[in-house]
Amino acid sequence: MTQESVAKTLKQRLHRVAQSMGTESPLPYVGDLIERSFWLPQGDMHYAQNTLTPGTVPFEPSFSEQEPNTLRFTIEPLGPDAPPVIRRDEATREMRRLVSHLFGGNALRWFDERSEEWRGLFPNPHLSYGAWFGNAYDRDGLHSSKIYYELRPNELSALPLPLATLARIALESMPALVPVFTTITCQRDNGKQRITFLHWNGLRLTDLNALLSRLGLSHRLSAVMQVFGLALGGRFDLPERSLFVGLSGTPQEPELKLEVALGMLPDLPPSFLRLLTLGLSERPRELQAMQRWLQAFTPESYGWPGHFSILSVCLTPNYPARVSLYLRPIEFDLSQQQLDGFANGYQRTGIQNGGAILNGTGIA
Repeated sequence: MTQESVAKTLKQRLHRVAQSMGTESPLPYVGDLIERSFWLPQGDMHYAQNTLTPGTVPFEPSFSEQEPNTLRFTIEPLGPDAPPVIRRDEATREMRRLVSHLFGGNALRWFDERSEEWRGLFPNPHLSYGAWFGNAYDRDGLHSSKIYYELRPNELSALPLPLATLARIALESMPALVPVFTTITCQRDNGKQRITFLHWNGLRLTDLNALLSRLGLSHRLSAVMQVFGLALGGRFDLPERSLFVGLSGTPQEPELKLEVALGMLPDLPPSFLRLLTLGLSERPRELQAMQRWLQAFTPESYGWPGHFSILSVCLTPNYPARVSLYLRPIEFDLSQQQLDGFANGYQRTGIQNGGAILNGTGIA
């Protein structure tokens, strides 16, 4: 008996989640890409060798307080054996197709201008994974489409001047930062580019104040301490390679995104989700939206949605801090025993050893 492909299971899950959350189904938009990317059968260990979600199928849904009623997810296109350059080109083609068809010519021209350096005609022999591809859907259809291009330190000069300035400020404030990718996002009426760094060393949360001060965000340090300190069970220090720092906007109006790779923490509390929701209790609409999202990704046969990979907080000068949570769905995860011997990349999760990736926790 032939085992079902991951594509079939993933498409069924996305359809059910869209129905549960009241969004349009992603399948008319990216169903073909899912078929091309997840054609191997369920449980195939080739899926473990990816850089988006090492050790499991490279499909990462997320919840964001900034977009509480959208169905958001990111994938690594074309399967585990695709060359990085081919994966980059495929993600670019899909991005251009959706942007051109749904957002129009002006949006496509903006994307082409921003992505020119990263989608070059000549192969980059140093690419590790090439690109990832993300979408978000609401009740009206495609809300946004984004592409994550792999980034190296010598490519920072190719960033738009405001973003390059933010990158320089970040490196001056936190010398242990290493650039890992740039994200280009197109929405119906605007676009945004972000650069994301990995912090190579361990740090205390108070060490962030040097960067926050340079960005005019010192008044947000207390929110960072509250979100991470509460959800992580009173932890106010982070181990090496567990923090991602994302920057977008301009030096005058910056947006800072701090992401913690939960699998890198040696002592994530079993009550992580309860502690996180406690911190959201003063925002009941967002909390209810997150609960709907969790329920939508919970298979009936398991009773919980999976392991959490990333907890992030987004900071701007004029708006309160907003939380995002990233999920490794249980129905696409692989067992600890099967992961022995796999060496995986750190680009998204901060994890180099496949055996460490299940240190996160499901719903307590």
